[in-house]
Amino acid sequence: MNNTQKKTRRTIDIVNQSLARRYRAERRFRLYGISAIVVSLAFLAFLFVAIAANGASAFWQTYVKLDIHFSPDTLRQASLATADYQGLVKKSLRNMFPEVKNRRDKRQLYGLASPGASFQLRKIVLDNPQIIGQKRSIWVPADDDVDMLIKGHIKREGPEESRRLKDKQLAWIDQLIAEEKLEKRFNKTFFTVGDSREPELAGVWGAVMGSFFTLIVTLLLSFPVGVAAAVYLEEFAPKNRWTDLIEININNLAAVPSIVFGLLGLAVFLNFFGLPRSAPIVGGLVLTLMTLPTIIIASRSALKSVPPSIREAALGVGASKMQMVVHHVLPLALPGMLTGTIIGMARALGETAPLLMIGMVAFIVDVPAGLTDPSTALPVQVYLWADSPERGFVERTSAAIMVLLAFLITMNATAVFLRKRFERRW
Repeated sequence: MNNTQKKTRRTIDIVNQSLARRYRAERRFRLYGISAIVVSLAFLAFLFVAIAANGASAFWQTYVKLDIHFSPDTLRQASLATADYQGLVKKSLRNMFPEVKNRRDKRQLYGLASPGASFQLRKIVLDNPQIIGQKRSIWVPADDDVDMLIKGHIKREGPEESRRLKDKQLAWIDQLIAEEKLEKRFNKTFFTVGDSREPELAGVWGAVMGSFFTLIVTLLLSFPVGVAAAVYLEEFAPKNRWTDLIEININNLAAVPSIVFGLLGLAVFLNFFGLPRSAPIVGGLVLTLMTLPTIIIASRSALKSVPPSIREAALGVGASKMQMVVHHVLPLALPGMLTGTIIGMARALGETAPLLMIGMVAFIVDVPAGLTDPSTALPVQVYLWADSPERGFVERTSAAIMVLLAFLITMNATAVFLRKRFERRW
């Protein structure tokens, strides 16, 4: 074997050893990537399971059955709107437990029913005044402590002094269960009313409508302005120092903390223009400022993805530059624009800091009916409930997060659908 063959064999051995080392490194890298994905999915699954476990019980509410006598003597002493409906609830509870005599025990007995029971009776009477003088069995919401006990969040064990429910109350609850006058039902109230200081009466519908109106304003303002800005910068603007400066500022605005936009909205829309505080129209304006950079960047990327041959062909057959953009480039870039817009809207839906700065953190009971009505948003509602000490608000916080996640998943699914629906291949 001559020297040339020895050198060739030695080179091949070195190359083979190098290849084996690189193949091992490639397998390790692939294993690291798969492990990272598995760990991420595990944490995500743990998060979703924890939220669902804490919030699932909020979709059920404990109700107590009361035999209410709509006494004419009680209801006609004042107007029907201001009558003593709480007295009707207390009288029904006393009739169910006639052995309760002293004031302290009566106060504990009255605590089994929610304060919202009187409002429910008031609504029944106002909707149907002919019910006065009759006796009806009405299911009213139980107090949040009773609800937490039935759901297993409050334990019976331990000394009476350390429990929110006393021994007598536990005995009354057991009697109601035995008489089938206490049961859990689907919590329709959670999806039909606004916020309340009582956990058993609180709902997310007010926050949902506030988020809806806010996003409507954001979409109507950010989409046309963002698309128009992207089309101008990409198709018509001259390439000079000023356009470069504008592009740099747009990219920088996309990374600005959201609370800065809240401060801007507070200074401009509230203090300068005097728009109503805690209103969807102001929230929509603030979120528009925050969303515009994202939409402009996504729209410009979609325009860049259209092949130059499309533009050249349109201009070659005699189309003007405006016709080329409107009839040929925009339809092909529309799926990417819609995707970027919905992703920006999803980010806006989850923002809390800018809305806190413009007052949408206020305690709002009524469901907003318009763009200028006081309202809150879903992320802010989650923030408010998470700060409440009552155990009943803990499950409603997780339930509101589930509603918010469902909203976000729907928006992202819409983005995928629109992309597939309007996508054109060439």
